[in-house]
Amino acid sequence: MSVSLLPRLMISAPHKSSGKTTVVLGLAAALAGRGERVACFKKGPDYIDPMWHRLASGRESCNLDPWLMGAEGCIRSFAENGLQGTLSLIEGNHGLHDGLSLDGSDSSAGLAAMLHAPVLLVVDSRKMSRGAAAVVLGMQSMQPRVRIAGVILNQVRTARHADKQKLAIETFCNVPVLGAIPSDERLSISERHLGLITTGESSGAEAIVREAAEQVAHYCDIDAVRSLFSEAPPLEHPDAAQVPPIPHNGERIGVFRDAAFCFYYPENLRALTKKGVELVFIDSMQSRPLPDVHGLYLGGGFPESFFPVLETNRPLMRDVRERAASGMPIYAECGGLIYLSRSGTCEGRTYSLAGVLPFDIGFRPRPAGHGYVELRSVSDSAWFAKDAHVRAHEFHYSFPVSGSEGEHYQFDVMRGTGVTGKRDGVLYRNVLATYAHLHATGTPAWAGRFAALAGEWKSRN
Repeated sequence: MSVSLLPRLMISAPHKSSGKTTVVLGLAAALAGRGERVACFKKGPDYIDPMWHRLASGRESCNLDPWLMGAEGCIRSFAENGLQGTLSLIEGNHGLHDGLSLDGSDSSAGLAAMLHAPVLLVVDSRKMSRGAAAVVLGMQSMQPRVRIAGVILNQVRTARHADKQKLAIETFCNVPVLGAIPSDERLSISERHLGLITTGESSGAEAIVREAAEQVAHYCDIDAVRSLFSEAPPLEHPDAAQVPPIPHNGERIGVFRDAAFCFYYPENLRALTKKGVELVFIDSMQSRPLPDVHGLYLGGGFPESFFPVLETNRPLMRDVRERAASGMPIYAECGGLIYLSRSGTCEGRTYSLAGVLPFDIGFRPRPAGHGYVELRSVSDSAWFAKDAHVRAHEFHYSFPVSGSEGEHYQFDVMRGTGVTGKRDGVLYRNVLATYAHLHATGTPAWAGRFAALAGEWKSRN
């Protein structure tokens, strides 16, 4: 075990949609503008907020999810990535004390307690005056107890409104109010059913981050907020793994990475490179033909938003279909599963897709699968051993309207929905297509098996 200072701070709120992402973006950009190397983190499995973090800080943002990664995995990842910066900024998810477990161990407060991180609470000031202090008091007293080191008021109506709440909070909660941000439509980030739209789809993303930084710098005491990071005690953490990376032997895995396919955990990509794999990024809408690769990783995203463009790139779809038939390893998550299907029907129009899997995909107005997933492998395959357990998450409005019966599946679904409600992980030759998103920290064998499959295919072709 090692002990490191790791100056750190969690930004959370009493409930979701309080403005914590805006504060995180503004604070990350403002501090980076002062020369700090800000290492951002997102509590939970979310892919989209880390994209905005990366834009604001100029550095990769990583997820911390105790359910997916385990407590030790979270602490190790936090330390390894936090040591690359001068400050570690963690964005909580939902409300500070929201979580699945009654004891709150899986809440943002639970993560803050695990990391011994002080909390800066963002309070939505609308429809409250003196009562804001009662909200903060509740956050302070609820288990697991964490140190709320400061408060930022958001969406304040007037200076008088802010002063009333500031006086009540500082009097009754003994917590400093370090900022009061008025409502501003320029800080609005468009949303879709999965939350915020991605940075790649927002033409004004850089302007939003720039405005957030200006607002936070103007309406908040940045120096006081900066001092909160240093109030965190030294953190004991596992030593960084000393396993040397495997030398590169020529294996290349193509990764679909563009506006349609953008959901990748940095640790997943890093885990593959540590196994000696070279990653080749592919634009699913522009690349034709498929480059010289020995495996494909098709992550999640929003292919349905780009069906008209994806459908026109028939040469790439043909190459993917032919490589799948030849036994090339292809790992596809959610959006990748949709792409490999026979067709997709969205908003009344049907589009031809890659045709690797005999599925026709439709979309529902409400989630077909949403939340954490627990899977049990029902057979030995090139990807997973029989009885292996995988923790993952899913969030999809799509579902197979036909073609899912009679297929060979890797997993029984112990929790969640998967493809059929009972099965997930379609197997076809060396293709594994699933609605579940796994994290390499919690499923460490995945990268090694993927790399080995790529190496085997390379040796035969």
